[in-house]
Amino acid sequence: MKITWLGHSGFRIEIADQVLLLDPWMTGNPMFPQDSRECAIKGATAILVTHGHGDHTGDTLAIAKDLNIPVIGIYDLMTHLEATEGVSVIGFNKGGTLKQGDVAITMVNATHSSSMPGPHGPVYCGSEAGYMIAGEGHTIYVSGDTDVMADMKVFNDLHQPDIGILCSGGHFTMDMKRASYAAKTFFDFKTVIPCHYRTFPLLEQNADVMKAELTGVDVIEPQVMVPIAL
Repeated sequence: MKITWLGHSGFRIEIADQVLLLDPWMTGNPMFPQDSRECAIKGATAILVTHGHGDHTGDTLAIAKDLNIPVIGIYDLMTHLEATEGVSVIGFNKGGTLKQGDVAITMVNATHSSSMPGPHGPVYCGSEAGYMIAGEGHTIYVSGDTDVMADMKVFNDLHQPDIGILCSGGHFTMDMKRASYAAKTFFDFKTVIPCHYRTFPLLEQNADVMKAELTGVDVIEPQVMVPIAL
């Protein structure tokens, strides 16, 4: 398995027979090297979107059209994209599980907001979400944009994720302290990868707090376009 950070909340996840792009915001992302786009999307089999905000949907439509691959996410947003953009979609909802080849993807709850710009203001895009991605004997919990939730105990009871990709930048989501609290209170991760940080000065710039809080956990500060092998 390889997990490659695309900056902010974007990831390339190579797992079993799938190459999943998660929240691929590249164009305009100050962390992403624009000459790396082709490498980042090469061989992708599907795109996972956690919610409608532009720093998460980003390049989704362009990639889906370029590679002729499906966009996967909450039903409301997916039907909107299918109707207005003509892309192939797979819409489902929280608690649902779908199979992409040898990988199982379960949508789980998050607490945030979800919208896209419209001609008269923000357009509602269904609910925000996270994912459990299972394959190769691992389960990855992708938190999406969220705060700490008691729901996380249920997620762990049902899925036992060993890898956590956790939003940790603060202001719009959990910060490092809150993400660390969630990790040690509700989960038994072997590996944690922080995200949604460092992109702007407004967000946290390092994971020092998380490393101090999560003793016994491999906290990996990702580097953009540098694969993490697990």
